[in-house]
Amino acid sequence: MPVFVDTNVLVYARDASDSDKQATASAWMEHLWRSGSGRLSVQVLQEFYVTVTKKLDPGLSVDEAREDVRDLAAWRPVRIEEALLESAWHIEDRFGLTFWDSLIVAAAHAAACETLLTEDLQHDLEIDGLRVADPFRTPVGSLP
Repeated sequence: MPVFVDTNVLVYARDASDSDKQATASAWMEHLWRSGSGRLSVQVLQEFYVTVTKKLDPGLSVDEAREDVRDLAAWRPVRIEEALLESAWHIEDRFGLTFWDSLIVAAAHAAACETLLTEDLQHDLEIDGLRVADPFRTPVGSLP
């Protein structure tokens, strides 16, 4: 089953400031690459690029970040279109999530994922059949 990966997992895999989280996030990324089950959205790629080039210290070079984004494009990123916005607004209204989190959830649904790998939402929260899994509380490779 595909697993939707939120920006924070990608960033931790490249952030050397927390070696434990970097190791876990890197292990998740390696597993998702090997299994071919990783999914994400254009929003995630945009957030990743800005974060690793502007907010990390030390950050990635523009060339390194762009290469990562190009590689991750193999995961068939969900594009933000009008229908996705409508879905995100519906999720925002029903569940009280921020718009940005609602857009991530809507994209995960659009990618036919049953699991959202993120540190940003409550672990084991279920949102219309999508289960939130905290990558630092969920053993690598244990998702269906």
